[in-house]
Amino acid sequence: MSTSTTSLVERSARLEVGDIDFKAFADQPLDPDSLRCLRYMCDVESHTICYLREVLATRVHQDPEVTAFLATWGYEEYWHGEALSRVLEAHGRPSAPERAGQLRRSRRAKDQVRLLLFTLGSAVLPDLPAVHMAWGALNEMTTQAGYARLAAKAQHPQLTELLRRIMRQEGRHIDFYTAQARARLAASASARRLTRFALRRFWAPVGSGVMPEPEVRFLARHLFGDLAGQEAARRIDRQLGRLPGLEGLRLVEPLVAA
Repeated sequence: MSTSTTSLVERSARLEVGDIDFKAFADQPLDPDSLRCLRYMCDVESHTICYLREVLATRVHQDPEVTAFLATWGYEEYWHGEALSRVLEAHGRPSAPERAGQLRRSRRAKDQVRLLLFTLGSAVLPDLPAVHMAWGALNEMTTQAGYARLAAKAQHPQLTELLRRIMRQEGRHIDFYTAQARARLAASASARRLTRFALRRFWAPVGSGVMPEPEVRFLARHLFGDLAGQEAARRIDRQLGRLPGLEGLRLVEPLVAA
């Protein structure tokens, strides 16, 4: 493994929440819109393990550097979901395990189809790992930006600190995905063409494949619909555009505008 990947794996840890005062939400509850966003984020974080299964069904599993990262990524994302769940529970809402079980049972058939498509796609498209890495980078960028926007909107000290810690780990995930995507795209013209086509044609906001469309629209509108949110969307597009072959590929800002 590269030095950077080894460092990332060694730094991986369960999210530290021992000093977060979850009882404070009883005295200062979140507003309904922030709570609705948080529920969405919790559900998506808790569903990460299902996406991990699909990715490992592709030829990505042959790369020990990527699989080492994915092991730590899945671990950290799990604890993100658990931490957000504790905020929901403090508001009397169902816990993450309860909601995750319901979500997975409702998607059993769709997830089996997705798993088959990932496996078959990997067999016929040798450049698919480049798509996965660029896709992962974009998803992590939008996730981190979403947490930042929620903290700014909710203006709750305990939530802000919790989200800051999650964002710090998400930042390391962005670094890995971006570095992998950059190397793979720079090495192959066909990978650049496939990745640009796949992102432009198929990418959608994180969670849109598992959450109801009204919830996806609400989240995008609430977090990114104002001027600060639109600027955050433009920053994400600029970040993505720095990857080889993805220059000028605007995905997030037009989606928010729509």
